Amino acid sequence: MDVKDFYYELPDELIAQDPLLDRSGSRLMVLNKDSGEITHRKFYEVTDYLKSGDCLVINNTKVIPARLYGSKENTGAKIEILLLKRMEGDVWETLVKPGKKARPGARIVFGDGILKGEIVGVAQEGNRLIRFTYDGIFEEILDRLGQMPLPPYITHPLQDKNRYQTVYAKYDGSAAAPTAGLHFTKELLQQVREMGVEIAEVTLHVGLGTFRPVKEKDVLKHHMHSEFYEIGEGAAEKINRTKQNGGRVIAVGTTSTRTLESAAERDGTVKAKSGWTEIFIYPGYNFKIIDGLITNFHLPESTLVMLVSALAGREQVLAAYDAAVKERYRFFSFGDAMLIC
Repeated sequence: MDVKDFYYELPDELIAQDPLLDRSGSRLMVLNKDSGEITHRKFYEVTDYLKSGDCLVINNTKVIPARLYGSKENTGAKIEILLLKRMEGDVWETLVKPGKKARPGARIVFGDGILKGEIVGVAQEGNRLIRFTYDGIFEEILDRLGQMPLPPYITHPLQDKNRYQTVYAKYDGSAAAPTAGLHFTKELLQQVREMGVEIAEVTLHVGLGTFRPVKEKDVLKHHMHSEFYEIGEGAAEKINRTKQNGGRVIAVGTTSTRTLESAAERDGTVKAKSGWTEIFIYPGYNFKIIDGLITNFHLPESTLVMLVSALAGREQVLAAYDAAVKERYRFFSFGDAMLIC
């Protein structure tokens, strides 16, 4: 399976740089995964495609202000840090720029010294392990000093950092937002509940591997990044009850999809569990839990396009993407949405 099989042409001007004022006012492309039929709607009309007895699965992770700017203690050289994941205690795996100045033993000062870090090791792909020292609560200090880690294709400054959070974000831990969920408002979620649709919350802390390109020509040789996930008892019960009663499980986002499929049992149920997942979903994968997917439009040749293609078929997905380009849809994190059902 060649990575170029998942390429499509995208004009730069279609990459959304700013969120819409109305979260649910984005466009929604509805793709019938069986027939390939495409319908153009508004996102708030997603309720037309949900019905009583369905279960909507959302990822309640919260993006941390993971980008820090500091300087080396001895030279004053500027250093940029991106927190990727907490390893243990106050040791984090990070992405450091410039990497040449970030050798083990180097000390970095942030915010006039209220936060300090020492590079204590090198992880996979050259990422640095940093042990932080501070007085007080780390999350409060991070909220003061850190900036939201917007993807590299977004060049506009974010005016309101809450717009890179879902309205249901709860648990700190992500270096990127589960962007399909950005389209939901609290009012729209309440409308969904009133329709008799269950809403199950799961957690997957999104890593920066989301934005890393597939470098292998052969897709099957690509190694996925590891991300922490958790499914609670209540969520597992809602999902299993939906399946048993003949309802549909519709995942909001590829992160919810990866969580559910990582926790799937052979009999098509899920168990309450937590752990690390490196699941890689590409065409030929047999989905065990999800029946539908709400997602954004993803980068060419990305693992996310491959996941969507596994659900709806590569040719149908690429045809839908071509239609989205012709119809001037907005792409990527702050862009428009697609419902596959």
